[in-house]
Amino acid sequence: MDMRERIGAALKDAMKSRDAARLSTLRLINAAIKDKDIALRGEGGDATVGDAEVLGILGRMVKQRQESVRAYEEGGRLELAEKEQAEIGVIEEFLPRQLSPEEVQAAIAAAIAGTGATSIRDMGRVMAALKAKYTGQMDFGAVGPMVKDRLG
Repeated sequence: MDMRERIGAALKDAMKSRDAARLSTLRLINAAIKDKDIALRGEGGDATVGDAEVLGILGRMVKQRQESVRAYEEGGRLELAEKEQAEIGVIEEFLPRQLSPEEVQAAIAAAIAGTGATSIRDMGRVMAALKAKYTGQMDFGAVGPMVKDRLG
């Protein structure tokens, strides 16, 4: 079952169970995927996004909501922070398990060895290898500096 089918099935289940909060989040996910489909059609590309692109969309949605949670907590709007946190929970159901810090370090070491990287100039190749294999499983914003430290 691909990502679109899983999200569609979850949407139907949320409708049947009348879970308004979950339904709202699933509709937002569907809308984001459809927006990407439309953007690809405008570029003359394939009409639908694949699972890897869906994972990227979901990852961005989680990151946006984490930033919102921080902002709401700093502003003392805890009810809004809780709502965003609940949306993160729904979105993360469709993301693969996040790697532990030890697994991230091992993945970086394997990618460096696999690409034959020896200097900071090879960082792009290492990051591309990591993104190809671990999309949705690690925060690449945090991984970039780790790779840079290993190569630099």
